[in-house]
Amino acid sequence: MEHATDVAAAVESSVESLVAVLEQARLARTPAIPPAQLRVLTIVAENRHTNMSRLAEALSVVPSSASRLCDRLEATGLLRRVADPRDRREVRLLLTPAAGRLLSELRERRRAALTDVLERMPVSARQDLVRALRAFEAAATDVPADSDLRTA
Repeated sequence: MEHATDVAAAVESSVESLVAVLEQARLARTPAIPPAQLRVLTIVAENRHTNMSRLAEALSVVPSSASRLCDRLEATGLLRRVADPRDRREVRLLLTPAAGRLLSELRERRRAALTDVLERMPVSARQDLVRALRAFEAAATDVPADSDLRTA
């Protein structure tokens, strides 16, 4: 499997399996949170100073689409909008304690699901996988991000 296209096909197949494992972990929670809303929570969790503009940029969507996602999350008690103390014209997005618990629970379920799969692999294959994923990550960071705006 020396040709990059053959490797790409193998990676694509593996990624589909990985996504399926992670999706099963996400759906194990009732009710399951939609992927777009989960992405919003993840972005806000990773950056304490997220406002609507930064969120829209991170999601590669127009601000009105980001605002609608936030409306839904706020209605379910997972997100709060508060005035930014540094600039009262800006609205800062904050996770609620319920959102923090949800993300923590999801992370635990995902890791458990991945662990179940990884334990079925030989130790040497797991070590090779980690090396390959690190090399892939390093190569992927050299690729410029697409700047097209989409709607959610």
